[in-house]
Amino acid sequence: MSKIVVVTGASAGVGRATVREFAAHGYDVALLARHRGRLETAAEECRAFGVRALPLCVDVADSAAVENAAEQIEQVLGPIDVWVNIAMATAFSEFEHLTAEEFKRGTEVTYLGQVYGVMAALRRMRRRNRGTLINVGSALAHRAIPLQSVYCGAKFAVRGFTESLRSELIHDRLNVHVCTVDLPALNTPQFDWALNKTGWQSRPVAPVFEPELAARAIYFASQHRRRAIYVGTSTVKAMLANLLLPGLLDHYLAHSGYAGQMTRRRQAPDAPANLFATVDGTQGARGRFEAEAIHGQVATFSDRYRAAAWWGVGIGLWLAWRMLRDRRPTSTQH
Repeated sequence: MSKIVVVTGASAGVGRATVREFAAHGYDVALLARHRGRLETAAEECRAFGVRALPLCVDVADSAAVENAAEQIEQVLGPIDVWVNIAMATAFSEFEHLTAEEFKRGTEVTYLGQVYGVMAALRRMRRRNRGTLINVGSALAHRAIPLQSVYCGAKFAVRGFTESLRSELIHDRLNVHVCTVDLPALNTPQFDWALNKTGWQSRPVAPVFEPELAARAIYFASQHRRRAIYVGTSTVKAMLANLLLPGLLDHYLAHSGYAGQMTRRRQAPDAPANLFATVDGTQGARGRFEAEAIHGQVATFSDRYRAAAWWGVGIGLWLAWRMLRDRRPTSTQH
């Protein structure tokens, strides 16, 4: 019997790459997103692998719509084995230029969309006492940057929500696994259609990776019981830097965090934005930064590697202390 995966934000970007990755491994796929045309195209890409695909137009900020989608998926495809929350919507802007409605909408999609997805999936997984929940986070869930207060706030919230949920599942001795996958900067279409109030075209902060690398990490998370997975050394570096030197990073990003997110091309005043409504087009997984994006293998770290790394740091410091102590000159009696 084939396994069933649900992927939100499946019509483009990381979600588009992820449904292809699962389909390539024989999963039947339910695709949730807002744009009908891109959903149908993504579903056809999945069917080319010989699996079933069910595209559903759903705004993940609508909890009732997400619940209805989960019910339909189980009626058509069967019991959900894996639910992956990827859908996001954001704005590139200084906080003072955002409206309350814009901030609320970005939070509802990027944060509450994951909450609603987990609610719908867990209702069904709890009855069967099995399943996997994957919440997709970001390096920016550990170190926030300027111009992305909407996105950073939502991803920090996802991390806190997931940690709370994980403890409850352990308390209930429920055989439902939950994992976060934190991603680096990726070459996706979001930089062409996210609401942008900076006046300049936005770009991912280098180094930039292709979304297929993220998709492989997400699939890995579905097959291995890991607490968390961090994709790319840049993600780990951001976490460690913020742990050790948060104040210095505040000042560094105040000076360099703006230019690193902007190109030298002006943003058109009438540029499309998908915060409240979908943007038409045939966009797929990748964006316009292929020339610099990393295509090959990328370092992926799990919480197991993190523990080993901290042990390594601790042992290294202890050895250094021993070496310094042993090299101290001893007093000579006359």
